[in-house]
Amino acid sequence: MTAFALSAVVVLLAGLVVFIAVGNGPDAPSPTVAAPTSTAASGGNAAGAATSSVDGEKILELANHPILRNPDDGLQNFACELPEWHSDQASAEAFFTAADQCLNQAWGQFLERYHLPFTPPTLHFPTGTHFTTACGTIAVSVATAAYYCDDNLYVPFRGLQTDQYGDNPGVYLALFAHEYGHHVQEVAGIMDAVWQQIYAVGQNTPAGLELSRRKELQAQCFSGMFLGAVVDRGGSVTRDMYSKAWRDQDTRGDNTSGSADHGTNAHYAQWWRTGAQFNRIAKCNTFAAPAAEVS
Repeated sequence: MTAFALSAVVVLLAGLVVFIAVGNGPDAPSPTVAAPTSTAASGGNAAGAATSSVDGEKILELANHPILRNPDDGLQNFACELPEWHSDQASAEAFFTAADQCLNQAWGQFLERYHLPFTPPTLHFPTGTHFTTACGTIAVSVATAAYYCDDNLYVPFRGLQTDQYGDNPGVYLALFAHEYGHHVQEVAGIMDAVWQQIYAVGQNTPAGLELSRRKELQAQCFSGMFLGAVVDRGGSVTRDMYSKAWRDQDTRGDNTSGSADHGTNAHYAQWWRTGAQFNRIAKCNTFAAPAAEVS
């Protein structure tokens, strides 16, 4: 198995229903008002914020990864400016390009504080029925909303199910931020570390599937962190977008897809909401969570 294939991640949307995603439900709790800056920002090694032994290199760790040790660290709050969402190819490309810039700002600053080798992902917007990646040729369908492989993030418009989700940018932003969360894992070294373990135990074994769920649920938590950091900050991410993304999480997960590698719908929502409400990366340590919380 080639090294770049370790980073292949796909987001599934098949079978979801739009009125669940945007319908009535309890109000989403307010996210943490301000996220702190890690004490590693000045270059020092405070307890819980250790840097790599060699600056600029990935750290192949899971539960004990340095970025997950500081209970007070999170993403800085800032105003993310996005163009208005319209359900067409050109508008979607503009929206996700701007969202990528906001995510680069949020996560780039965070990862650089830990002296990790941050580079933005390369965005691709496939328009055909298939697209080629370093991880193989991918067929575009309702089951392919976004795809991540080896520092490349693919968003085929045909896979977004805009006929079901309509003009609800909070839903698409949370989806995109989840996929970007896999890039955070890649840059940090978490992605390589988890795939090493998955291949060691077997991808479709109970142990391998649990590792996959821990990986996916962490990306959920990272997605929630981002939306929690940028909502109500004077930019484009409104409380309505945040609330619809919050409620939409109940529709996603293994109960909907019939798989066993992403986590139950309840856990898929739980981990996203933990990130969104608290914006503390230590709370996203799915690799240290009990098995019952990542089923």
